[in-house]
Amino acid sequence: MKIAIGGDHAGFAYKEAVVALLKDKGVAVEDFGPFSEESVDYPDFVHPVAKKVDAKEADLGILICGSGNGVAMTANKYQSVRAALCWQTELAALARQHNNANVLCIPARFVDLALAKNMVETFLNESFEGGRHERRVNKISC
Repeated sequence: MKIAIGGDHAGFAYKEAVVALLKDKGVAVEDFGPFSEESVDYPDFVHPVAKKVDAKEADLGILICGSGNGVAMTANKYQSVRAALCWQTELAALARQHNNANVLCIPARFVDLALAKNMVETFLNESFEGGRHERRVNKISC
C-alpha cells in the first residue's frame, strides 16, 4: 500500500506523527509537506496528494490542516478523488465503507493526536462495501 500525505502548517505536527506511524507499520509514504510549522498555502500541498490519488499512483491520501475544510475542498476538485472530512473514528470507517473515500482529511485543531492516529488506522483497514453504496458512489463524479 502506498499513501500520499500532505497538509498545512496547522497540521504539520500531526502529519509528522502519522508519517512515523505509517512507516512503523511498513506502509510506503510519499510526503508532500509542508516540512515545518511556517505558514503556507494548503493548496500547494494538497494538489500533489490529490494528483497522486487521482492518477492511482497512491492507493490512498491523507490531508491534515487546521479545520480540514480547505484540504477537503481542494482535493475534491479532482475527478476520482473522494476526500472525506472526519473528526470521529466512526466517520472514517463509514467514509471508506459507504463512500469509498480515498482521501482522509483530518482537522488537527479539533481532534487530539491519538484520535487522529486511530482514524488513520481505521481508514486504512476498512474497505468499500459496494452493493447499494456503489450505485450512489458512481453518481458522485460530474
